[in-house]
Amino acid sequence: MFLRAWPKRVNPNGIGTAVAVAALILAALPSQGGAQPQHGIAMHGEPALPPNFTHFPYANPDASKGGSVLLGLQGTFDSLNPFNLKAGSAAQGLVGPVYQTLMMRSLDEPFTLYGLIAQSVETTPTRDSVTFRLNPAARFSDNTPITSKDIRFSFELLGKKGRPQHRAAFQLVKGIEIPDELTVRFDLSTAGDRELPLILALMPVLPSHALDPEKFDNASLTIPIASGPYVIKQVKPGQSIQLARNPAYWAKDLPVSRGFYNFDYIRFDYFRDATTFYEALKAGAVEYREESDPTKWLSGYNFPAIGEGRIIKAALPGGGAKGMQGLAFNTRRPVFQDIRVREALGLLFDFEWINANLYGGLYRRTKSFFDETELAATGRPANDKERALLAKYPGAVRDDILDGTWAPPVSDGSGLDRTLARRAIDLLMQAGYSMTQGQMRDKSGRQLTFEVMTTEREQERLALIFAQSLKRAGIEARVRQVDLVQYQRRRQKFDFDMTFGAWIASNSPGNEQRNRWSTQSASMESSFNLTGAKNPALDGLIAAMLNAVDPDDFRDAVRAYDRVLQSGFYIIPLYHKPEQWFVYSRELAFPKRLPRYGNPLFGQALETWWKTTP
Repeated sequence: MFLRAWPKRVNPNGIGTAVAVAALILAALPSQGGAQPQHGIAMHGEPALPPNFTHFPYANPDASKGGSVLLGLQGTFDSLNPFNLKAGSAAQGLVGPVYQTLMMRSLDEPFTLYGLIAQSVETTPTRDSVTFRLNPAARFSDNTPITSKDIRFSFELLGKKGRPQHRAAFQLVKGIEIPDELTVRFDLSTAGDRELPLILALMPVLPSHALDPEKFDNASLTIPIASGPYVIKQVKPGQSIQLARNPAYWAKDLPVSRGFYNFDYIRFDYFRDATTFYEALKAGAVEYREESDPTKWLSGYNFPAIGEGRIIKAALPGGGAKGMQGLAFNTRRPVFQDIRVREALGLLFDFEWINANLYGGLYRRTKSFFDETELAATGRPANDKERALLAKYPGAVRDDILDGTWAPPVSDGSGLDRTLARRAIDLLMQAGYSMTQGQMRDKSGRQLTFEVMTTEREQERLALIFAQSLKRAGIEARVRQVDLVQYQRRRQKFDFDMTFGAWIASNSPGNEQRNRWSTQSASMESSFNLTGAKNPALDGLIAAMLNAVDPDDFRDAVRAYDRVLQSGFYIIPLYHKPEQWFVYSRELAFPKRLPRYGNPLFGQALETWWKTTP
């Protein structure tokens, strides 16, 4: 049950006043080392929006406030802290609505941030330092002012006990200073990382007066004190969380907030599996659902609420890079250390048959880690700049990938493609295997066998089909489905042979790549380097991406990086949807103007949506 909503409080003059005051403050601030305070920062070039912008282009500043929304999430939770190492089952949907960061990212630009808790940012051309000046109005939900002490506290706590991406980035900082209560300066002179100022700007701000660092590692259901537009009103462990919009939210009139956070109440109900989630939508217990199952999308949305118009079915083009999903080889295991074995197994994955018979032909095969963007290398010959970057790493890229002619294998769609099977067997024989009594055996007579770890029925179905294809080549793949808790434990310790992985792509890839593909992350427990990749070329090209100033140099570094990843055959690429499929209550609405780089288009809390009948 939702509590009675707060009355709507809309200040039509608040935005203009806030912008005017911010402009005056920025103009009066002293500069450091020749750098000037700016309202935003872009990874490459300049922010697209001027200092006096009033709202993000993909938000509706006139959206009505009020009402409540019922949302669903799959899984469970045992913690309200999404930032520590034990947060494998932390509650979703809290980052943004409850916890906020120094600056806010615009989904209309590849990687640009605008002022939120930090009203300005200044950095040198070489980005060897960055200074944030806090908004004096910034408050935590208990009305305690946010000061530079809280920023230093958050930096030190997350750098020591936070998730791997925080620890990896923050350890590059040489030092931190807090000259006064509203100023924080980071010394980045030894980092050699042009993205680091933006990573620091996306640091969650935690309250130094309300957190015990010694207990930060523990999973906790304590209601957090944070700085976002919502507070947690009610928690049913593992089942649901209710958020209530804070009418005193300090940043409600800032340009980055206008048109956002329109519901008075948001309730997240958790569902153990996709079927119960789907049934809850049909029953009206959930008002929004993004669909990922093409079979269900084709034939499952024909129930009465759809026909009567109470639930609307929509498909919209997703913006930005499509990312990569695939079957990850754990190269820490001896069975997968030979690249020829990995390539051979990839040849035996019959996407064409699977797409036609399971998914109605709705999917596209993913060809690049940055598919459907200018950063993708597939289908493009390497230019002179790429070749110069790759010359430092002889043999890191295959010739057919260097000249742009390589692509994932295409079968005849029969499910029994002999041509690809022969190519796979040839590669395995080159790797020292031979077919003996119908089994692919190594020189010691052991059959090529491994386990595929899955977490849900759809993964299990796909893995079983793949295992059947492998069986025809004398290879045994055992499929094992585990629960989410066991999966998280095994994934964090890399205790698997093969598993499904997803690598969300950014249109401005950078520091997150270290946690996925660097040599250091391969041995870092809980990192996202599922495959255990240790390749100096990947390390060097991550550095080239992070140090690129010119947009063209950045593009070329990413394409070269994409070629090295493809040449390593670390995963078997799967597929992606060309559109985002979702269904929603007719009582909900969203802006007509969609974010250019939104992938997904909307956040878990539907931050830019509103209720048409509060």
